[in-house]
Amino acid sequence: MEKIVRERRGGFCYELNGAFAWLLERLGFRVTLLSARVANEQEILSQEFDHLALRVDLEDAWLADVGFGDNFLEPLRLASHVEQQGAAGSFRLIDASQRWRLERHDPDGPWHLQYDFSLAPRELTEFAGMCRYHQTSPDSHFTRNRICSLATSGGRVTLSGRRLIITSGGRKEEQTLATEADWLSALRDHFGVVLDREPQDQRRTGESS
Repeated sequence: MEKIVRERRGGFCYELNGAFAWLLERLGFRVTLLSARVANEQEILSQEFDHLALRVDLEDAWLADVGFGDNFLEPLRLASHVEQQGAAGSFRLIDASQRWRLERHDPDGPWHLQYDFSLAPRELTEFAGMCRYHQTSPDSHFTRNRICSLATSGGRVTLSGRRLIITSGGRKEEQTLATEADWLSALRDHFGVVLDREPQDQRRTGESS
């Protein structure tokens, strides 16, 4: 809460969905923490607890997720083989017996697996090991890359290393920021994050944070 709300630094799935679950519960919703395994481009899945997603029960059950980057924004009804259209594209959930699959449809292309998940209820403490891994391991993509991404009313803005990518109305514009001052300005202007210096490239220094 300190990092996300007061310092406006954003976060990743364990922090964002953890805080969102806390908020929903205090508003009276019934929320279940779910463990997910993330798929790579070859649809090979990572290990358990690699991602935290949420089940929210109203009259129907819904999948909610505010911590998976460029993904669905509106919650998805937990119904199998139903294509659901949102601002970020077309998605569907597949009941695969012991687990569910979240798939995204590429325009004029096939469906791609994003992650799979179990409906078994989890406690936030169960994610601590993988959270620590992603924060500290030199093998984690979170320590090997500097990235900040935010959904906007018209698309998304992403700062990946020195690349600033702005998508609006289906059009994507990309520019390379030449200096540290440019990078700090982009971080402040687009994300509201104020730093006094650009973090070192951990791939170069061998450090992690």
